[in-house]
Amino acid sequence: MATKQKTETKIKETKEITKKVSAKGAYHYIKKAWLNPSSEHKAILRKKIISWRKGQRIVKLEKPSRLDRARTLGYKAKRGIIIFRIAVKRGGHKRQRPSTKRRSKRMTIQKNLKMNYQWIAEQRFEKNYPTLEVLNSYHVGKDGKYYYFEIIAIDPNIPEIKSDKNLNWICKPENHNRARRGVTSAAKKSRGLSSKSHNLKVRPSLSAWNHLGK
Repeated sequence: MATKQKTETKIKETKEITKKVSAKGAYHYIKKAWLNPSSEHKAILRKKIISWRKGQRIVKLEKPSRLDRARTLGYKAKRGIIIFRIAVKRGGHKRQRPSTKRRSKRMTIQKNLKMNYQWIAEQRFEKNYPTLEVLNSYHVGKDGKYYYFEIIAIDPNIPEIKSDKNLNWICKPENHNRARRGVTSAAKKSRGLSSKSHNLKVRPSLSAWNHLGK
């Protein structure tokens, strides 16, 4: 009995030690650095955002800035998957007022689009690059004028994508124009489809609830 008790206590001690010293992967620490950035990380990100603001609105990148978030949303380091950074103006969805000539009689500046900035960024990218498909996107940063998002784009015509068992579904014609149809992760979140319930006014559709959902 004494030997059994000793072995049980040793097993408990080893379990407690493993819980305390449980090793975590690199993606955990990358995510932690983005969610709770240090002063050094904030200074580096500030310099980057200044350079982003001076550049173009849509820029092609070699690697994702947030590798942990890109991996969770389907990114792979292979041919046919491309990362872009896009800037979207913040400060409300507004139309530009005409600088010349007369305005229309019923001109309204404010637009109620009922969609978040990330979904708008995906749609703008899809409009500029019609041969590429938007897989997903994630937030990178913001300043006083713009929101910055990185978009994971896929070229469905490349043979490496067609032969990939996990990604060849995007090559089918019924899966094209994901951002416009509101099927991406950000679009589903904006549409209120992140959770499932019979009491939600967005399921099975907005028309079924007389458009009371949003």
